Amino acid sequence: MTKLEYTFKTDTLFKMLFVQYPDLLKQLVSELLEIPLTNIEKLEIKNPEMPPEIMGDKFCRLDINMIVNGQLVDLELQVRDEGDYPERVLYYWAREYSSSLPASGKYINLPRTIVISIINFNQLECKEFHSEFRPLEVTRHELLTDKMSLHFFELQKLPKDIPANNMLLLWLALFKADTREELDELKSLEVPVMEQAINAYNTITVSPEFRNLAKMREDAYYNEAAALHNAEQKGEKRIIDLLKNGVSPDELIRDFENK
Repeated sequence: MTKLEYTFKTDTLFKMLFVQYPDLLKQLVSELLEIPLTNIEKLEIKNPEMPPEIMGDKFCRLDINMIVNGQLVDLELQVRDEGDYPERVLYYWAREYSSSLPASGKYINLPRTIVISIINFNQLECKEFHSEFRPLEVTRHELLTDKMSLHFFELQKLPKDIPANNMLLLWLALFKADTREELDELKSLEVPVMEQAINAYNTITVSPEFRNLAKMREDAYYNEAAALHNAEQKGEKRIIDLLKNGVSPDELIRDFENK
């Protein structure tokens, strides 16, 4: 099996591909939100930029923020389980929803705001790969408002066999693919949209612009990991030194709380 250097889960590729190929983005959103393609009258990307100066920022998000038929849609890709993803999704939703209210605007005019998360780990205790959350009353399950919608697509829960006529599963299998053989298998199905997406992938991954941005992003991850490892080693050494000097566990805790 030939491991891909970059996958559809690579955030720089994810952002660049769907910004440069908005027709593919439109077809992806159609499947993720179950909106017939012909019913998407307007799709506008609000944040198409990828400034090189922010690529090294650990807090840089390469999400795709859109207006789809008047709704705010934030498409997120999350590869690593960092333990706080549900809280982060709520924060993303709240920020998008609240920032859409103009000065002197009316709350009733706030747009429906949707966060779509494609995640490469198991977040929820269910077997389904797709979950949608909305604000419901806990006993009657009465919907409070349709202005909030949070979608989770968990790649690790996809079925092994993907039928060629299920476009949603095909898109998600494309994101899950880690090897050249998996991409070739998807392309061999001769589904036009998959062929277009893989051809776009091949074009972008050899471009100098993409490779430069991807290298900056990889360096940022490496530097962050190295700094964390170094901090952990220093912390472990300090604990050992303090214990050797007869510091009690309670004193050890107080020492670190005061740092």
